[in-house]
Amino acid sequence: MLTGLRLENIALIEGLELSFSAGFTVLTGETGAGKSILLDALDALLGGAQGSAGARLLRRGAERGVIEASFSLTPPVLNWLGQQQLEPEDELLLTREWRLTEERLTSRHRLNGVAVSRAQIQELRPLLLDLTVQGQTQQLGRPGQQRRWLDRFGGDPVQALLEPVATAWSQWKRAAAELDQARADLDQIEQQRALQEQTLADLEAAQLEDPQERQQLLAEENRLAHGVRLQEGVMALLGRLVEGAEQAPSVLDHLAVCEQELLQMEGLDGGVAPLRNLCSDSLSGLQELARNLDGYGAALDSDPESLGALQERMAQLKALERRHGDGLEGLIALRDRLREQLAPGGGAASLAALELAEHGARQQRDRANADLSAARLQAAGELERQLMEALRPMGLANVRFAVAINPAPAAEEGADGVQFQFSANPGVPLAPLAEVASGGEMSRFLLALKTCLAAADQHVTLLFDEIDTGVSGRVSGAMATLLARLAQRRQVFCVTHQPLVAAAADHHFRVAKQVEEGITHTRVSHLRDIRARQLELAELAGGDSGEARSYAASLLEKCSA
Repeated sequence: MLTGLRLENIALIEGLELSFSAGFTVLTGETGAGKSILLDALDALLGGAQGSAGARLLRRGAERGVIEASFSLTPPVLNWLGQQQLEPEDELLLTREWRLTEERLTSRHRLNGVAVSRAQIQELRPLLLDLTVQGQTQQLGRPGQQRRWLDRFGGDPVQALLEPVATAWSQWKRAAAELDQARADLDQIEQQRALQEQTLADLEAAQLEDPQERQQLLAEENRLAHGVRLQEGVMALLGRLVEGAEQAPSVLDHLAVCEQELLQMEGLDGGVAPLRNLCSDSLSGLQELARNLDGYGAALDSDPESLGALQERMAQLKALERRHGDGLEGLIALRDRLREQLAPGGGAASLAALELAEHGARQQRDRANADLSAARLQAAGELERQLMEALRPMGLANVRFAVAINPAPAAEEGADGVQFQFSANPGVPLAPLAEVASGGEMSRFLLALKTCLAAADQHVTLLFDEIDTGVSGRVSGAMATLLARLAQRRQVFCVTHQPLVAAAADHHFRVAKQVEEGITHTRVSHLRDIRARQLELAELAGGDSGEARSYAASLLEKCSA
């Protein structure tokens, strides 16, 4: 619910603060006084008025303009705040500020003082306000708009099916894309089969198994290339460990003597045993080292031609990588893929599996769409009944209305094309509403539609801008009754010139234009007492005459009864 509105330097308004309550609120005043400025301001606050439209809203001569509105928190708004990771406060305070700097106009949105994007504000908008203007045929013509209205009217039974439909559509879309890609790949393979077969033969001949083979070969090449130096090192180590140097005992000889000495000492003192064990372990370790060194040296001498063979293998791998533009890991994957594709029936088998997956996903999509279509059909029948019930008292006694649901290409929102069909006169066949309804008929239809949608989104504030223009007194009375009934479920605003509509309101604001020192200002006053409302209703009825005042008094008395 909209609880407050503050404007600063917006259009003809220098400064304005208003508070609002639940129920039915009307704004009246002479043509051009600025009644629609308030609705335009709310539209701009919630993501409208971009570019030059925003510049036109800024009061002439001002460098800064502000629109600020407060809303009470509702479950849908709290849920949205949680999704956006925004902390809720006692109320929702939305602000849009314009600044004119060096002939450049910028604007910024804030929510409870935190900067937010226009996209976030536009996502929040349907949870707060629904603005309807006279002759809103453009909205009726938007792709999918009539389907969205039907889905809103359908409530939870329809809404619960929209997500499964979207999920099934997404899964089918992915399966269909994979199948299309596989078919394209198979066609390409058939066209280039000879080349692919030669590629596979080259890769098979290379006997590729390990993606790390080149790194291993490089390490082995380094070892073999330095074989002489490595052999010298082995001989020097074995000479010192086993043979000794220049007639001197070897390290093993020295350590064996040490072990014997420790054995004799152990016979005299058992506490020497740990030291003797340590020496014995060291001797065993050095003997193991000597054996391993001997084996390593023997391996260096075992195959003098290995370096040449190794370098030849490295050249082969490098040539393959250069030819196919990929490393060993990619070449192994390419070989495996070609094995599958070029094997008898291999590509066809893979294609068959993808075709089966696509078929299953399509069946699931169609089942989900069929469930949604059935729910929409049921909602359509109820919408037809309620709409005609609301339209007939508004001067459309012979109205006929139907919701035509026709098969449409499957999409994320299902497989239904929804079209509202309308006829206001006997003998005239049903035709698309947007094409045949007059301005007055369209106004009444939109009011009736919003009334029917009230139960589906009762937390949203409804705003009607002169939707009763061009209708007779009797019809405006029926519209007033409908607006008042609608306001019992939710907050409703209406800009009107009709005294019958204004008299039915719970709250009445008068918008007037004043010229002070050559500057035009728009003023808004809350008409709180009966006399002030009588005078305004009399103005709407034709002037400040005794007859008009009597008529206004009778309207207020009738509405309060």
